[in-house]
Amino acid sequence: MRILLLEDDVILQDIIGEFLEEKGYEVEAFYDGEKALDAIGRSHYDMLLLDVNVPSIDGFEILEYLRQIGNTTPAIYITSLAGVKDLKKGFDLGADDYLKKPFELEELQARIEHIVRSRHMQDEIDIDGIRFIPKAHQLYMGDKVIEMRQKEAQVLEYFVRNQGKIISCDEIIENVWDDDSVPTHATIRTYIKNLRKMFDKAYFDNIKGEGYRFNIV
Repeated sequence: MRILLLEDDVILQDIIGEFLEEKGYEVEAFYDGEKALDAIGRSHYDMLLLDVNVPSIDGFEILEYLRQIGNTTPAIYITSLAGVKDLKKGFDLGADDYLKKPFELEELQARIEHIVRSRHMQDEIDIDGIRFIPKAHQLYMGDKVIEMRQKEAQVLEYFVRNQGKIISCDEIIENVWDDDSVPTHATIRTYIKNLRKMFDKAYFDNIKGEGYRFNIV
């Protein structure tokens, strides 16, 4: 599990990093918000530990930007900001947890493990060696991660769980969309087209006049 740690206190950064690495995590640490954000754009992390008051770009701005672009990586704020307004702001921006300094290292570990369980990161579907995590809307292809839109992930999950069955656009609409938001068949075809582009192999068969079938050969 890869963790990005953003903490500008040199001593605390070393303490947290060493503790987590001893627990089996891979930690990449940063002092500067801009450099941390660049790293998130270039690499995949399973967890973000973000201080707020750091140089260049603060932790609030980083998470706000990530959530706006659809990055759903779990995030915990580790900060000395203890006010209720700061706590609320952190959660409103999309944080999974908020840990006030000072804290026990074992508490940080417990919160990380809780998020892993609650986000169902262990609830994976194997697609021909590709890790698909429906609730996180992510596909893992080796070191590459593909961030999906929610409906893309839901459509793919329905196909995977009904592998080998011919599925019509109407069936997808009935099982994936709610009654208040009914897409057109053209919209469904666009979602499937997008999903096809995510894979190196052709897993989707177009059965003319009937629908689509997801096959793993």
